Amino acid sequence: MNRTVARQFSTKEKQGKPEFKTKGNLGLDTDNLITFKIVADKGSMAAAARELGLTANAVALRLRALEEEFGKALVARAGRVVRPTAAGHAVLQQLPGFLADLRNLRTAALGSEIAGELRIGAIATALTGLLPSILEASTKLYPHLRLHLVPGTSAELFTMATEGGIDAAAIVAPEFDLPKMLEFSLWRRETFVLMVPADELRTSVFDILAASPLILYDREQWGGRLAAQWIENTGIAADIRFELDALDAIAVLVGRGLGVSVVPDWAGPRPEGSRVRVLPLPTAIPSRGIGLLYQRNAPRTHLAEVLDQVAGTVLKEQMLA
Repeated sequence: MNRTVARQFSTKEKQGKPEFKTKGNLGLDTDNLITFKIVADKGSMAAAARELGLTANAVALRLRALEEEFGKALVARAGRVVRPTAAGHAVLQQLPGFLADLRNLRTAALGSEIAGELRIGAIATALTGLLPSILEASTKLYPHLRLHLVPGTSAELFTMATEGGIDAAAIVAPEFDLPKMLEFSLWRRETFVLMVPADELRTSVFDILAASPLILYDREQWGGRLAAQWIENTGIAADIRFELDALDAIAVLVGRGLGVSVVPDWAGPRPEGSRVRVLPLPTAIPSRGIGLLYQRNAPRTHLAEVLDQVAGTVLKEQMLA
């Protein structure tokens, strides 16, 4: 990920503007608290790092900073396994309420000032998987904020956002350096998996790929290029049966036994009745980021930042659920 894709569930500092990372009366950073919760859920620094799109060292540093704030060890390590201490369990018990209180404070401070219209582009999986809960929350918090949704591919929406046709876009993170005029806030990282029919009994990804027709995620799509590159790197001469860009349609075809597919493990929902399961890829696992792209100094940048702030809060709460 390039240096412009710098944020994970937080608002990046901008010159002359306060950062929205909220700290409690102990100076607690909510990113550190969320990291602690994910480490506790996963039982592993490495697994938490993959979930957050960070290095294991960065996760360890966040935990160390949090433990220094509390003056207590919050986790105990036994090899690669990590478990909460008694103090850690006590913090975890109070954490959901603490974050809810912070959200209420933000609403009280900002809610009466936010109004206007925002044109948002979104790829299909963001429209169905991420945005519904974000839009529900933004509607409740900011009833005078009007949102107009524009569907499209990441490449199409990137161009529209750059040219001012839309104010923001929920797209796949670009794999190239952004122009200085653009900002990208990372919402979610999705690892790629092998999607197979539910009745597929084999467990070897390589054996399945070598023996099954392949439904290829469109190579013209930014995420599709990642899938195609991984397949090429395996050295397997895949039998491509179909190539398309709609992940929901791919799931339907796989469920009908028409092939297998390397796809991102996107934030649902899956098509109703699709009978599929997913297998983790064994080596050099690619991933795609999903987040919000917007111009830094446009007339409605402040509204895009508000939506991004709502998204960060909603996605954090979903992690804790």
